[in-house]
Amino acid sequence: MKVEATEKIHEPLFHIAKRESVPLWQGIVVRAVAIVIGLVVCGIIVSASSSSGKNFFEVYASLFSGIFGSERRIWLALQDMALLLGVALALVVSFKMKFWNLGGNGQILMGCLACTTCMHYLGGKLPDAVVILLMIISSVLAGAIWAVIPALFKAFFKTNESLFTLMMNYIALHIVSATITAWFPKGTGAMAPIEYANLPVLGEGQMGKSLLPILVVVVLTGAMFAYLKFSKHGYELSVVGESENTARYVGINVKVVIIRTMILSGAICGIIGLLLSGAINHNVSSNMDGNMGFTGIMVAWLAKFNPVGMIFSAFFITFITRGMGQVCTDFGFTNDALSDIIIGIIYFLIIGCEFFISYKIRFNKKLLRKKES
Repeated sequence: MKVEATEKIHEPLFHIAKRESVPLWQGIVVRAVAIVIGLVVCGIIVSASSSSGKNFFEVYASLFSGIFGSERRIWLALQDMALLLGVALALVVSFKMKFWNLGGNGQILMGCLACTTCMHYLGGKLPDAVVILLMIISSVLAGAIWAVIPALFKAFFKTNESLFTLMMNYIALHIVSATITAWFPKGTGAMAPIEYANLPVLGEGQMGKSLLPILVVVVLTGAMFAYLKFSKHGYELSVVGESENTARYVGINVKVVIIRTMILSGAICGIIGLLLSGAINHNVSSNMDGNMGFTGIMVAWLAKFNPVGMIFSAFFITFITRGMGQVCTDFGFTNDALSDIIIGIIYFLIIGCEFFISYKIRFNKKLLRKKES
């Protein structure tokens, strides 16, 4: 005799599956929603924390004023955006090769130091044009050398490039500090601007100071887009990033690609160091990199390693950073703690939304299965 029975099957309430593809417009909408939610949270936190008496909507007026409040602020924001974009361009070539270069800060600092060294020792002694030429060459070489050291160890000894490049940041920082101390043993550690061999100013006021860095990065962006999309070297580094074994099978010298790509990455960071020291600050300090080596990672990642898309992600990060600085000033906050918290929340929401673009959640219903006994 057969008896029918039911057995409850315990399965997960939901499971996560990777999406095959998402239309571009859906990805844009999801990211836009995350940004809007972040800005609403920003307004709520600031208005609730401030004793200035300003209301919720004035938060956004201050946020936009941080960039668009004056002509000087606009040019400063464009300058910051350009420098950040330049660092992201330097990192994107290594990231597409799956070489996780976390040493952007150190490579920038070494470029700054090389540039300032030429200004310090040769400025006023040689014609400015000669010194500037030496500044360009030395900055590019310094950044490239600082990047190729971990590349050589990765290529020949399979070392962990993330840890190696990260540690190189701290070495660069202390080299800069030690150099400034050697130059000015009785000083405070802050170096006065050097008057000789500054890079040319292309106009008056803040526009003149900012225009050269902006133009240099515009050229770099176009060149990097063409390099990655149309050049043989760009194709080779993409193949190495997909699979080193496949690259070797088709005849690509993986070691050469790693070393060559990291020389390029470091050289671009060196150019950013040149702009920081030679065109903007006219000196060097241990914090001149502004942590752009890490922020540039966010710029590259948000744009999916697309140089054109990085223009927009660099603008957004500059907008949030400078805008929150103005919000803190207008609402009477005396330190950057609240600003850092809000920026972190916005970043978290943007990163979190990428999960819903790449994956979907499927919920399971309780199943009953008949079992014969």
